[in-house]
Amino acid sequence: MLDVREVCGFTDYFVLCNGDSERQLRAIAEEIEEMLSAETTSRCKRQGSTDSGWIILDLGDIVVHIFLPEKREYYSLDEMWSGAATVVKIL
Repeated sequence: MLDVREVCGFTDYFVLCNGDSERQLRAIAEEIEEMLSAETTSRCKRQGSTDSGWIILDLGDIVVHIFLPEKREYYSLDEMWSGAATVVKIL
């Protein structure tokens, strides 16, 4: 998770995670959406697809990026937002 408040004007945090297959991407996104719908009335905006290898869930203050490993490496958001503070890093 990256704290991007100091370097980004449209959100506070990025959560970057991987799924090893299209099925895992879908499952991760659906689980987050289900948890949110049970906890709050606000809706998240979803972009991308399992076919693209990258799903984005925009929760307002938090943007969740769910990648296939090769897409995460290609786009290198960790490096692109290197000015952000790393809040939590789990391998």
